[in-house]
Amino acid sequence: MKTRRSFLAALTAFALVGTLGLVGCAKQQAAAPEKAQEPAKAKVELTVFAANSLEKALPEVQALYTKKTGVTFKDTQFKGSGDLVEQLKANSKSADVLITASTGTMEKALKNQSVDSSTKKDMFKNDLVVATSEKGSLKLASVADLGKADVQSFALGEPNAVPAGKYAVQALENAKLCTTKTSDDKKTITVTWADSVKSKVNAGADKVGTVAQYVASGQAQFGFCYSSDIYRYKGVKVALTVPKDMHKPIVYPGAVCASTAHKAEAAAFLKFCLEDKEAQKVFSKYGFEIVA
Repeated sequence: MKTRRSFLAALTAFALVGTLGLVGCAKQQAAAPEKAQEPAKAKVELTVFAANSLEKALPEVQALYTKKTGVTFKDTQFKGSGDLVEQLKANSKSADVLITASTGTMEKALKNQSVDSSTKKDMFKNDLVVATSEKGSLKLASVADLGKADVQSFALGEPNAVPAGKYAVQALENAKLCTTKTSDDKKTITVTWADSVKSKVNAGADKVGTVAQYVASGQAQFGFCYSSDIYRYKGVKVALTVPKDMHKPIVYPGAVCASTAHKAEAAAFLKFCLEDKEAQKVFSKYGFEIVA
C-alpha cells in the first residue's frame, strides 16, 4: 500500500511539473513579439500616351524594357498629340509618360501642369514627307506642285490636333497654297486654301496614320506624313521629302506625367529609350533619329 501511495505521489508530481512547463512555454511564446511580414512589392505597370507615329516602334522598345527590367505596360495609347494632351488635362492620372510629336503640344501639357517640367526632354527627330501609293507614277518636284491640275487630291492631319498637319500647313503656306490666321488666344489656326487646291484637299484626318491609310487605300493621291510612317504602312512610298526650311523642326519631346505614382520608373523608361543601344536600333529602323 505504501509503495502504491509513493507511486501515485510521484506520478502526480510529474504531471504537475509537465503542466507548469507547458504554461511557462505558452507564456514565453505569448510574450515573444511576432515577426512582421514584409509587404509584397507591388508590380509596376506603366501607362504611356504617345504620338500616333510611334505606333510601331514604341511597342518593340517596351518589350525590350520589360525583358530587361520586369516593368510592364498596362496601356499605351497612340493618338494625335493634341488629343492626348486634352485627354491628360481631363484626367491627370490617366498616364505615367507623355511623348508628343511637337514642342507646341508638349508646351500645352506643361501649361496645363499635366507633366513634370523638370523631366521634359527632346527625344526624337523626324522628317515631313509627301507620301503616295506604291503604284503611283506622278512625281512631285516641290510642294507647290500639289497645286497643278494633274494632282487630284491630297490629305493632311487636322492642324489644330495633329502636329504633322500643322507642319504640313506651314509648308503649304510657304508654297503659297494657303494662308493662315491664328486666333487671339493663340489656341487655334484657321486655314484659307488657294483656289488651286481648295477643291482637292482633305485637312481633317484625326491622326497622321489616317493620312497614310488614305494614301495606301487610294482615298487620297498624296498625303503629308512623317518619314517613319513609310516604314509603318504597306502600300505607300515617298513622293517628296519636304525641305526642312519650309516648316518648324520636327522634334518629339517626352516627359513624366505630374500625377503619376511611378515617377522614378517613368523617368527610367524615358532614359532607356534614349540611351539603350538596342532601343536606339529599333527607333532608327522606323525612321526616327535620337536627339543627342
